[in-house]
Amino acid sequence: MSKPIILYENMRTVVYVPFYLAIVRGDWAAMGIDVRVQTSPSTSETAQGLIDGRADVSWGGPMRVMLHHDRDRDCPLVCFAQIVARDPSILLGREANEHFRFADLVGKRVGAMTDVPTPWMTLQDDLGRAGIDLSAIDWVMDQSMPENAAAFRAGELDVVQTFEPHADALVQSGAGHIWHRCAQRGDSCWTSFYTTRAFTEKQPETCQALIGGIERALAVLHQDDPKETAKAVSDYFPDLVDENLARMIEGYRASGLWARTTELPVTAFARLKAAMISGGLISYDAPYDHLVTDMTE
Repeated sequence: MSKPIILYENMRTVVYVPFYLAIVRGDWAAMGIDVRVQTSPSTSETAQGLIDGRADVSWGGPMRVMLHHDRDRDCPLVCFAQIVARDPSILLGREANEHFRFADLVGKRVGAMTDVPTPWMTLQDDLGRAGIDLSAIDWVMDQSMPENAAAFRAGELDVVQTFEPHADALVQSGAGHIWHRCAQRGDSCWTSFYTTRAFTEKQPETCQALIGGIERALAVLHQDDPKETAKAVSDYFPDLVDENLARMIEGYRASGLWARTTELPVTAFARLKAAMISGGLISYDAPYDHLVTDMTE
C-alpha cells in the first residue's frame, strides 16, 4: 500500500454521501491507497491548506480553484473528476407549487443560501438566464441555513434556498413545500477532487486510485436501496434518523445530483464558471485545461 495521504473533507453535508460511502466501504483501501481523511478547519482553509502542504488532496467545489486562479494566474491548484455533478440547492415555499417558474419569486421575500458562495452564484445566474430582474425580489442575504429555516417557520420569509437536511425537515413538519430542485440546471461541476498540479505529476497513480475508489462508491450509491446507503453512512450524521436520511438520499439521487461517470465535462465546467463570472465572484475566464487535469489512465 502507498504512503498515507491526507484527504481534506471540505465540510460535513448530505451532499457528500459518496465520499462517506467510499470511506466506510473501504473503497480506497481496495484500490491500494491509504487515505487519512481530516475535516478542514474551514472552507476557505481547504484550498490554502493544499497549497501550503497541510493536506494532499481535497474534495470540494471547483469554485474554490476558480477563485484562487482569479487572484493568482500562477495558482498551482487543479481539479480532477466530477463526483457531485449538480446543484444540491432546493427552493421551498409555503404552499404547493407543482408548476414552479422563476417568475414566482418576484415580489417574494427570499432567504438566499450564502453559507458558501456557489449556491447564490448559480441561483442568480439561473434567474438572469430566465430574464428575472434580481431587484424585483426581496432578498435576505445575511443568514445561515438554520437561521433561514427558523425565519421561514416564523413567517418572516416566503421562500428559502437551502440544502438537506433543512429542506426535508421543513417539508416533514408541514412548514414548506419543495418548489424547485436546482439540480434541474444539469451538470455544473459542483464537487471534484482538487490538489496541486505538482501532486498530480508526482503521484498520478494515487489520483487514479482516488477516482477508482469513488467510482466504486458511486456505482453502489446508484444501485442500492437508499435505506441501505443511509445505514452505511449513519455515523457521519448522528443527528439524523436513518429513515429521514434515506429520504434525502433518494431525493438527491432522483434529481441526478451524483455523477454516474467521473469524467469532468468541459460543458459542466463552463456552466459553473459562467455563473461565477455573472455573479461577480471572479472575472478571469480561465481556460479549462488550466484548472482541470485528466487523471484517467
